[in-house]
Amino acid sequence: MEPLHPDDPAFDARAQRGHDRRRLLRTLNLSLAFVLLLVLVYSAQSGFDWRPLAVSPHKLAGLAGLLFAPLLHGSVGHVAANAVALLILGTLAGSVYPKATLRALPLLWLGSGMGAWLLGATGSYHLGASGVTHGLMFLVFGLGLLRRDRSAIAAGMIAFFFYGSMLLTVLPHAPGISWQSHLGGALAGLLSAWWFRRSDPPLPRKKYSWEEEEDAALYAPDDELEPPPPGEVPVLWQRGDRMQDDRGVVLRFPSRGPRDPGT
Repeated sequence: MEPLHPDDPAFDARAQRGHDRRRLLRTLNLSLAFVLLLVLVYSAQSGFDWRPLAVSPHKLAGLAGLLFAPLLHGSVGHVAANAVALLILGTLAGSVYPKATLRALPLLWLGSGMGAWLLGATGSYHLGASGVTHGLMFLVFGLGLLRRDRSAIAAGMIAFFFYGSMLLTVLPHAPGISWQSHLGGALAGLLSAWWFRRSDPPLPRKKYSWEEEEDAALYAPDDELEPPPPGEVPVLWQRGDRMQDDRGVVLRFPSRGPRDPGT
């Protein structure tokens, strides 16, 4: 269901609100399902050697981590931090930009791994979904700057309010944190915002009466803005027939003589 303009005769505000609510719940459920998948994978990590599935920079075998590394995490705190970010940013991106988010996710997934594989130190292992969360944040923020409609600006401000610090974590700042995957995901998010900025139609905006009057005056023909000639101006009041020849009445007042000083 595509959003209609509120002035469209086919517009149904109740149906549109129901559609928006279902889209929000669907995106939230998908984000929750992915978070549960991360929890299940982390709970099973202790039972097998996960290193072949992580990103190992500059090694051909390490390219397998591009597919599996976002599912792996190093600690409970690591998976918890990424889970909260995925819930907020995934729900926000998917509810406001469903088509752009669906098309951007493969790029964010692979971009975070490529950043770690190209820029990481040889012999290190990179894992975690933080590169994907950075990609989602930069996707939403970039779409807000490029689209500039009300919903896009609001989504960008919300993303920046919660995770504006991601603008700094794409650079080296602490040992043991893969800023390389953060940078790869952020670049993939910005590129996706540029490529898919027109994937979702802008939401309709209700015009107020004063805006419609300004538009009507702006696009009115030139002759409508010119005043009519004096002969075409209607006369609102006319004098009676017997008053036609009267030129007015002069009232004469007697002149006052010199004042008596005694009075």
